[in-house]
Amino acid sequence: MSKKGGIELGVGPLLTMPTASDDALGAGKWQGGLAAVVVHSSPQGVAGGLVQWQASFAGDKDRPDVNTLSAQPVFIRNLRDGWYLRSSGTWTFNLKTDDYFIPIGLGAGKVFKSGTTVLNAFFEPQWTVAHEGNGLPKFTVFLGLSAQLGR
Repeated sequence: MSKKGGIELGVGPLLTMPTASDDALGAGKWQGGLAAVVVHSSPQGVAGGLVQWQASFAGDKDRPDVNTLSAQPVFIRNLRDGWYLRSSGTWTFNLKTDDYFIPIGLGAGKVFKSGTTVLNAFFEPQWTVAHEGNGLPKFTVFLGLSAQLGR
C-alpha cells in the first residue's frame, strides 16, 4: 500500500486454490491473477473499490477453464453513534462466456463495543440491476459480524 494525498493504493498477485469438496462448490482449477484496491477514507466515510482478475492455469481437465473479472465499488457513509450506511455489491464478469451480473446494494451497519472487543454488524440487501447468463442471482443479502479483539 502506498499513501498519496488521502488515497491508498494497493496492487498484488492473486492465487485461488481448488479446495471445494464437491464439483458444485468450486471451479476445480488453480487460478492466478492480479488484484488492485483504491481507498479514500475521511471522517465522513469511505469510498473505494477492489478489482480482481484471475484465469485458470491447472486443475481438473474435465472442468471448464476460468477467466473472470470482478469489481467491487465500496461506499460507506458514517452517521451518528456508530451507525453507517453502506453499498458494496461485487460485479462479476465471466470473460470466457460473456456472462455477467451487476448488483447494487444499500444497507446499514453499526460499530459498537462489548467490553474490550469492537464489533461491527451490517445488513445489506443487493439487487441485480443487469445480468446475462443462466442461474445468476437477481437478489442477495450480504450480512456480517466482525470482531476486533482486545481494543
